[in-house]
Formats: sequence, C-alpha cells, structure tokens
Amino acid sequence: MELKQNVIIKIEQDSIAQELGIEAGDILLAVNGQPVKDVFDYRYFTQEEYVELTIRTISGEEYIAEIEKEEYEDIGIVFESGLMDNAKSCRNKCIFCFIDQLPKGMRESLYFKDDDSRLSFLQGNYVTLTNMSEEDINHIIFYHLSPINVSIHTTDLELRKKMLKNPNADKVLEVMERLAGAGIEMNLQVVLCRGINDGAILDKTIEDCVRFFPHTKSMSVVPIGLTKYRQNLYPMIPFDRQESEKVIAQVENWQKKLKQQIDTNFVFLSDEFYLKAQHPLPSCEEYEDFTQYENGVGMLSLLEQEFEQALKDYQQKLPKQKQNILSIATGEAAYNLIKKLCDRVVECCPNYQIYVYPIHNDFFGDEITVSGLLTGQDIIKQLKEKELGNYLLLPESLLRNDTTMLLDDIEIEDIEKELNIPIKITKNTGEKLLCNILDLEEKK
Repeated sequence: MELKQNVIIKIEQDSIAQELGIEAGDILLAVNGQPVKDVFDYRYFTQEEYVELTIRTISGEEYIAEIEKEEYEDIGIVFESGLMDNAKSCRNKCIFCFIDQLPKGMRESLYFKDDDSRLSFLQGNYVTLTNMSEEDINHIIFYHLSPINVSIHTTDLELRKKMLKNPNADKVLEVMERLAGAGIEMNLQVVLCRGINDGAILDKTIEDCVRFFPHTKSMSVVPIGLTKYRQNLYPMIPFDRQESEKVIAQVENWQKKLKQQIDTNFVFLSDEFYLKAQHPLPSCEEYEDFTQYENGVGMLSLLEQEFEQALKDYQQKLPKQKQNILSIATGEAAYNLIKKLCDRVVECCPNYQIYVYPIHNDFFGDEITVSGLLTGQDIIKQLKEKELGNYLLLPESLLRNDTTMLLDDIEIEDIEKELNIPIKITKNTGEKLLCNILDLEEKK
C-alpha cells in the first residue's frame, strides 16, 4: 500500500527543524529508516534523543538530517495533513446520520463521513468501531490512543446492525472488551431515536456499558437531529416535551443508582432534552468533570456559572456609567439563557442596552435550534431590519474549522457588509462573553 506523501507546510520558529534548514515544501520520507504511515508513527519514532529524518527537498534532492535532542522534544515540523494520512471514511449508512440530511450543493468537505479512531483521539470525533480492521485495533492498543470516543447507540446487537446498516456492527462489545483489557478509556455516545433505541433498549445499553467501567468513563445521550431534508430516509419522530421528560426521568434514575454503585453519574443528557422538556438544567456539580462537554452536555449550565462568576470577578471594572448599545444573535436553544445573562449585565450597567435575537433555522428547519448550525443567510435575513446598536456579537460555534466561514460559505465579512455593522466573535465561555459585551480585557 502506497503511503501518502508527508508534505511539510510550515517550520516552527526557533525550532530544531529551522536550525537544520528544513523548509516548507520539503517531504519527509522516513524516520530512522522507517516509513511513516501517520502522525502516531511520526510521534513514536521521533520521541528518542537521537533521530534521523530522511528528507526530499523541493528540488528533488534527498538527505538525512541527524538530530540530537531531549527525549520527547518536538522537532517543529507541521505537515500538510494533520493525520499525515487520509482520514478513514465511514461505511455505515446510519438511519440517523446528519450528513445524509444535508441539502445538495454545499461544499464537498461537509459530505465526508469520517470513522477514524485517530481523529477520535486527536479531535474528539466519535467512531462506531465497525469499520476497523485488526490492524486498526492493534494500532490503538500499540500507541495507547486513549481516551477515544465511541458511538455506541445500542447494545442490542441485532438492532445496532439495523440502525447502522452494517453487518459488522454486532462486534462492538468484543472490540470494547479488547480495548478495555488494554487499558484504553472510552467515552460513549448514544444518538437517541424515538421509538427505536429509547426506553428499555436504552436501559440495556447503559447496563451493558457500565460493566466496562472504569474504562468506559462516561456516556452521553443526545436526541437525533432532524433537518427538513429527510426525504426518502428512515422515518423519524422528534422528541417532544412529554417524551423528553420521560428520558430525563429515566436517566436521573440511572444516575442515582450509579452514583451509589460506582461514585459517578456515568450517563449524562445533552442540554437539548432539558430545553425540549422545559425542565430546569442540572447544576454544574451534576456534570462532574464535563467529560462530554463538546457533545453539548452541560454547556449552558457551565456558561451561566462562568458568567455569574465573571460578574463578581470584574465588579470593580464594570463600566457602570458608560453608555453602549449592542446586539447578540444566537440559536433558539440558547436564547432564554443568553437573554437572562444580558439582563444581568444591564442590572449592573444600567446605561447598557442589549438586543438579543433568536435566529430561527430556516435553512435546516424547525427542529434544528443550536447556534453551531446557524447559517449566514438566516442571520442576514432575520437581522436586516433590526436595531443592532454599535456592534453585533456572534458565537464562535457557528464558524467552520478555524475559519471565518459559516456552514453556507458566507463569511463574517459578508454579514458585516450586508448588515452594515461590525461583528465580534465570542468564544463559548462565560468570562469571554461578558468581556465581549462590556469590551473589557480578560484577566490573565
């Protein structure tokens, strides 16, 4: 099998690589005479105090760079591909897959389905463990890629094969057994589909996965996201208020039981269930160490706690006499909380006026309410005639891959031009939100 060329795109300033004269555009052919399959091979081979890199220059010349360094010291090379390999695509055809619900005509990268354990380790992506060869499993164990995130969905193995439409989906518990035996930690995810893997099936899934504890560290349960583009796909019913209340009660019962048995709640619900049920959000303490934060579990509770703490910490710096008018746009799910936090600011700074606008997701449909899936066209359309003040705040979650681009390829600059307003992007922490609202410098 031919290896992907490891093209170097950047050399870190004042690094070993810079001292050796390695340049962007050069290609790494081998480390210590060994071909490099991916980033984990590279890290493993270069951790020693003496390393030999075989380099091919832009002009085609090959040479060996000899390096003496501290053990584990980074050489300072950035590669064209973060994995130094192509990401492995998913061969499942899950009945709940969000990518299958995208409209046609979006940029090609949005339609790529990854199912790569390396991305799970590096970026927190979830893998189903169905597309893994024996070599892949050994790779995880050899390099001790821990923790990894696993999309479990159900441990009813016949149902799992149907949900993922993959005959290998029934091997998941065997693979988990091997990973646990090798000391690999796993965070689990269940995409809950109403009438399919909920109720007694969810009970079985939790019970089966807890037996791998402590190697299974946590489980998140998130509702299926349904867009308006589900034509010719498996029919799904969204969770309503009543069904969401049932799920909350079910998970809370498990949490009480597991807290006594293994001293952790283990299973956690995403914020969406509480919002759909119009149920109070749990306290931050109930989310323990926020292991599943990136999966939308506990985000709003933590944001509120951080914001209130920041109000106290910045009490002496609050611009209580300054006048200012600004606006914030957010997804419908977070609107009530963001409005509450902005009202708290106005209580402390009465000369501030803050307009908070919930953006309805016309692009994806009524069921999609999170800020991270908002599009530029919806923001422009719904704010066009609104009072926006001196600047508009937008959440960082709606930007793609460290760019200034939204899902529909509209740039922040385009929104600024259309609305004739400067835009500030705020990160998803309470302190950063407060500082952006009040134009304060963060404490170090």
